[in-house]
Amino acid sequence: MKYKIHILVCFALILSFSGYSQQGKQKRADTLFNKFSFVKAADVYKDLIAKNYNKDYATRKLADCYAYLRNSEKASRYYKSAVKQENIPIEYYYKYAQSLRGIKKYKESEIWLQRYKDSGGVVHANDFSKDVNFISSVFGAKQQYFLEKVPFNSKFSDFGAFEHEGKVYFASARDEGVGVKRVYGWNEQPFLDIYTADVDTEENVDHSNKVKGDVNSVFHDGPATVTKNGQTMYFSRNNFTDGMEVKDGQGLTNMKIYRATLIDGEWTNIEDLSINSDDFSTQHAALNNDDTKLYFTSDRPGGYGGSDIWSVNIEPDGSLTGLENIGNIVNTESAEGFPFINNEGVLFFSSDGHTGLGLLDIFATIKGEDEQTIVDVINLGVPVNSNNDDFAFTMNSDGITGYFASNRKGGKGSDDIYAFHREPLLTVEGVVSDAINTKPIANAKITLFDDEDNQIAYMETDENGFYQINIDRHQDYKIVASQDKYIDDYRMFTSKNIQTELTSITANLLLNPKPNVVKLAELNTIYFDFDKHNIRKDAALELDKIVSLMQNDYPEMVIRIESHTDSRGKLTYNDKLSIDRANATYEYLTSKGIDPTRITEHKGFGERRLTNGCEDGSTCEEADHQLNRRTQFIVVQME
Repeated sequence: MKYKIHILVCFALILSFSGYSQQGKQKRADTLFNKFSFVKAADVYKDLIAKNYNKDYATRKLADCYAYLRNSEKASRYYKSAVKQENIPIEYYYKYAQSLRGIKKYKESEIWLQRYKDSGGVVHANDFSKDVNFISSVFGAKQQYFLEKVPFNSKFSDFGAFEHEGKVYFASARDEGVGVKRVYGWNEQPFLDIYTADVDTEENVDHSNKVKGDVNSVFHDGPATVTKNGQTMYFSRNNFTDGMEVKDGQGLTNMKIYRATLIDGEWTNIEDLSINSDDFSTQHAALNNDDTKLYFTSDRPGGYGGSDIWSVNIEPDGSLTGLENIGNIVNTESAEGFPFINNEGVLFFSSDGHTGLGLLDIFATIKGEDEQTIVDVINLGVPVNSNNDDFAFTMNSDGITGYFASNRKGGKGSDDIYAFHREPLLTVEGVVSDAINTKPIANAKITLFDDEDNQIAYMETDENGFYQINIDRHQDYKIVASQDKYIDDYRMFTSKNIQTELTSITANLLLNPKPNVVKLAELNTIYFDFDKHNIRKDAALELDKIVSLMQNDYPEMVIRIESHTDSRGKLTYNDKLSIDRANATYEYLTSKGIDPTRITEHKGFGERRLTNGCEDGSTCEEADHQLNRRTQFIVVQME
């Protein structure tokens, strides 16, 4: 009996030690998780699941590890198990929905997002169910960006590439060729450093390509940006002062932006900026076009949530003033970062708070009429964005080429740099004007046809007579303008063989007013005697009819006077004679009470517009010459 009791006691002690062992593992996993060592934490949580110890909890935490590691495929697998648990915290419905977007299961993602909202969850920013057509519209949009892999990616994380004076700068976790390697606990990769290489390099980029000077430290350094004159660098770095890593009250080392100066080919004089703090992160420096404003990412107090994009002014002495959050058109309750300003002043940034294709997507801002205010943001679409993280977008000064980073499938490392060239959207645009008075015509109908006369677009001009239509490159087109009171006008044009940088083709259109047959019949032509400009009696009768018509029947009608001669006499003399006839006609009408503003012009054309073949040297009867000695009336405006 004592022997049996001894066995039972030993067995209980074994179970107890086993329980304490698993409990210790869970505590170790949680410690690693809280220290952001997600790779190591995931290994321990998997072991706990295999041993069936607190399996539900370990499954949720393992899913969270993969979510932080931006591995949507593995995260969704464990979130799928987690959401089946009883009394699961409802935020896991949202996490599962997000992970499903990361593997392109958009319809299923919407179902779980709705489940989250039905359970009482509130979605403030990235409610991707609001626009059910977003995915189809993004994938159906005409491709504008075309990607190329760069030769200097590594098996580690590479991002933040930009060009300056024939060099490409980028941040990388490659640390090959270095004897002692320190690794970052979050993803078990070496710490970041800033590298540079020739833009067209085909050679391996290793530790020898690190920027020279004091920029790179033993912790994270990068990404960076450089001023236009190449003398100043702003770069991100862990809070690292006097050789010591500085932690906040929670034991975390935040990021700061530092400034370095190029002296004799080396970046030195490292300066801790006034916008930094030990208590929050400041990183991802970007400069506007004239280097007078610094944009950056920060989770400092006063933001909208997560991390926001902020800006400060750079004064001539280098001091920073006017700290400003750029607002809630860009910033959301989630994370925004990696700002970049192109030559046109457009802000590009990454976000998981705006409606996107998966995790981080790249967006561009849309400015208002004042060219200063941001009124909206637009997703750059595929292939720049994917179902994974897409970030660190930069554009070269040509506005056509640039770089971004992504952890999408098919890359060489965890984050890879992609080069792009873009075909900017091409538009045909112009103004539709009245051919008589050159005033713009509002609400004119604009119809665009392809080279086979198929209608492909339709719109109306605005109050300034302006229209603009997106078109494809490498095509032939016909554009037609029409308006009820005018005769149609059209233009043929092509987008073939034009420069890639060209973004618009101008096609202005002129519409002539439609002549009213009844009214024109009453505006009879008047005639003159040879070498005379006085108003004959028969002409006066016709002019009196016009006066009556304009004063009584059509009080808003506006006309134009055109006078002519026959071909006999010198050209210059006939020009003057026709002007005298136009003046005589004008003076007669105005003397009878016609408002001068209702006659847009009275002009002489000499012998240049003969109505028959009675040119100089030809034999014509007097009656034929008489037909050319005339004044005609053109209706400009009917009502």
